[in-house]
Amino acid sequence: MAEYPKTARNTVNRYRGRGVYDYETINAIVNSAPVLHVAFTPPPAESFPTILPMIGCMGSFEDPSAPLSAPLSLYLHGYVSSRLMRLPSTSTPSAAPTASDEQEQDPDHEEGSTPLCIAATHLDGLVLALTPNHHSMNYRSAVLHGHGTLVTDPAEKLFAMRLVTDNVVPDRWAHSRVPPTTVEMQSTSILRVAVVDASAKVRRGEPGEDRKDERDEEVRGRVWTGVVPMWTAYGEPVPAGRNRVPVPGHVSALVEGGSRENERRAGEAARG
Repeated sequence: MAEYPKTARNTVNRYRGRGVYDYETINAIVNSAPVLHVAFTPPPAESFPTILPMIGCMGSFEDPSAPLSAPLSLYLHGYVSSRLMRLPSTSTPSAAPTASDEQEQDPDHEEGSTPLCIAATHLDGLVLALTPNHHSMNYRSAVLHGHGTLVTDPAEKLFAMRLVTDNVVPDRWAHSRVPPTTVEMQSTSILRVAVVDASAKVRRGEPGEDRKDERDEEVRGRVWTGVVPMWTAYGEPVPAGRNRVPVPGHVSALVEGGSRENERRAGEAARG
């Protein structure tokens, strides 16, 4: 199974056995996350690091049918004047530095791009143990490092806009008013992230307990232990005030199929 390269930056240290590096697992975690958290280093005038919630999707413009098991780029969707979307155009040698010395010396750094760290997380259950110290959660998380570059080719930009739209609601692009107008294209920016390295961390199963607690009949006789599954569920669609169309099949399929799949995954994680 093809994997992202392991580096000091992306190797899982705590509970190494939960670390996963293959393309398919990591790309699937990213594509099924409703929100991605994107971190970057702002200009020196700002005192704090920055992290933004965004939407995005893994994909390949060169090979749109490429599977999740292939190396893919991450496309991030945003407004043209947002701070992150303006950074790539200013990250040039003549401009003020926007990264630490370590980032500037990164051999993987691409001129005119912005170093980014992207996180995606799913919670599949609350893991309740005999003692609070051993409580945990079942989860799937992924962290990616890469360099973001603005997409300027109109065809690739349109590809990415459709990719992200259909990743949120499958087939939505074809069931909406398309193509985008010139104003819509100009007001939208797409950042293509070339992923340098990535890793996932996955926990499944029941709580782990101290042997001393497991031998304590008094504690075991009064403390419930187990897993409370958690998943994203879609509610009944609420039509807009001016809507004239019955709920279409692609929306119903998302509500029904998406909820069932999320519940199934959470249940499997609980059983380990």
